[in-house]
Amino acid sequence: MVIATVSTTMTLVAGTLMTLIDHEQFPTIGSGLWWAAQTVTTVGYGDNVPASFAGRLLAVALMLLGIGFLTVITAAITSTFVARSSLEATPSGADHAAAEQLTQLDERLARIEAALTRSSTAP
Repeated sequence: MVIATVSTTMTLVAGTLMTLIDHEQFPTIGSGLWWAAQTVTTVGYGDNVPASFAGRLLAVALMLLGIGFLTVITAAITSTFVARSSLEATPSGADHAAAEQLTQLDERLARIEAALTRSSTAP
């Protein structure tokens, strides 16, 4: 929710600022918001581009923030998958106890077999 809220706020603020900074290219708030949505999502159709230096600086900042937020979202999703996978792969207490019992039984059978082998070869 935090990432979505920040991304949405960042897009709305950048679109409004672009309308104020580069009013010739973006005469309405709608055109500024359309540009901001294209830029933050890295689609960049190219139908609206800033012409002023300040507008281009705002565009660069929005591009970097957009790429950063996409990276954070991807990392969060990946982290969730990895955490879930590691929880599923970790044996539960019952599984660990059963494995320990099997190990003890295996060792006991090995001792019995060794004892039987010694008694069958003894004169």
